[in-house]
Amino acid sequence: MPLAACTSTPADQPRQATEQLGPKGAVPAGLDRFYGQPLTWGDCAPYATSDGAKSAFAVKTLQCARLTVPLDYAKPAGDTITIGVLRRKATGQDNRIGSLVMNPGGPGASGMEAAANLAQGAAQGELGKRFDFVGFDPRGIGASEPQVRCLTDAERDEDRAEDLESDGSPAGVAKQETEAKDFAGKCAQRTAHGDAMLANVGTRDVVKDMDVLRSALGDEKLSYLGYSYGTRIGSTYAEAFPKNVRAMVLDGALDPDQDSVESLVAQGQGFGKAFGQYAAWCAARQDCALGANPAGATKAFQDLVRPLVRIPVTLADGRKLTFGDATLAAIQALYSQQLWEPLNSGLNELKLGKGATLMALADQYNERDRSGRYATTQDAFTAIRCVDDPRVTDKNKILDAAKRYDEAAPFLDDGGPEGAPLDSCAFWPVPSTSRPHEPAVAGLPPVLVVSTTNDPATPYQAGVNLAKAMKGSLLTYEGTQHTAFLQGIGCVDSAGTAYLVDGTVPPEGTRCPG
Repeated sequence: MPLAACTSTPADQPRQATEQLGPKGAVPAGLDRFYGQPLTWGDCAPYATSDGAKSAFAVKTLQCARLTVPLDYAKPAGDTITIGVLRRKATGQDNRIGSLVMNPGGPGASGMEAAANLAQGAAQGELGKRFDFVGFDPRGIGASEPQVRCLTDAERDEDRAEDLESDGSPAGVAKQETEAKDFAGKCAQRTAHGDAMLANVGTRDVVKDMDVLRSALGDEKLSYLGYSYGTRIGSTYAEAFPKNVRAMVLDGALDPDQDSVESLVAQGQGFGKAFGQYAAWCAARQDCALGANPAGATKAFQDLVRPLVRIPVTLADGRKLTFGDATLAAIQALYSQQLWEPLNSGLNELKLGKGATLMALADQYNERDRSGRYATTQDAFTAIRCVDDPRVTDKNKILDAAKRYDEAAPFLDDGGPEGAPLDSCAFWPVPSTSRPHEPAVAGLPPVLVVSTTNDPATPYQAGVNLAKAMKGSLLTYEGTQHTAFLQGIGCVDSAGTAYLVDGTVPPEGTRCPG
């Protein structure tokens, strides 16, 4: 029987409320205690693991809890781990539909932080009235315990300063492979539960956690919003639990049938296309760092950043802006048109031998705060990628992909010889647990896929392919940014809201102008 109780807390602390709303729906064998567990909701401040999370979690309408799940679902009586969960309750409880569970992608990004930020903007809208906004940090990430940990802050700073990826010579490739093998070893050594945690950190296991969460939240069916890699979580969940899905919005899709090599090349094409859009925008400005002719923007960019391969710019704090960080700054800026202005400013500064603005953009990508602390996002990104996709050890395939990437996004080409170093996944201590494929989703209700025409990170065609594979509806946004839903685009927000609330999918071929 569902229960709700309050526990005694000091007067200056928010009251804790324990709810048992599960189990709901079918419970896999041996998992009864997880599906029926109570959740104790309280203040979110103790869950913050970054400056961004501290700010986002300070809102008093948010509640946080820990969900307990098996470390290894094949051994449900064995070790357990916990998942950080955040919610903002629906403002219209009388018409509440249920929970809207979300994930922002990465892999490695915090779903708790994303939900906290999105919930505030949507609080007074239809979604905020009808749904509890719920975000969770997938296993190994953010507030979930244990975290995947590989490099210290100092080691990551040192890695960026060395910029080994810009050296394609045989000696450079050998050094990159030594570093990659060392990274894999440190992940196993520094992550609690070691190999066992790394073996069970992939999407295969995240979706099982999400089904436990659905039940513990008291929902018979899951309503889900996934961005970027979060679409991989969505499609994998839909395949594993098709009858447990109520509604699913997948925005900025990963192609489910594309391996890691082809995905990288497609992403290069996306960044190349977005850079062309940026160059056209910049050329119309009097202060454009790349000149007035968009056709010359790639060479102008190369002329600015390629000298950094040999001579980085030393900043006031002693850090060095390398070619790798300068190009990473450009990649970060291409995710959103709101960052095009600082990118142009940073490139103009670089002409004067200054690099603070570009470094700030690169730090934003790497989630490094002003005190020098890094979020563990990049560690988790690698760990998940290494078990989600089969390892690639064919150097001819790696070299071919590198060449095709540079051809697709020539502004990122360092001008040096191409190398074919094995990455950390080639040395990963545990095997992969899944592989790209079209999901088998018989019995799945209609899903909504949102795809942006000039998305730099997850190209438009990937969304087309995912919608087709899942027999879902495709909503096209004509713009240059990464993902679109709940970002103030009226046409997209209206269509997505109508679908989540009452299941209405937009007419076939619907396009939202930018």
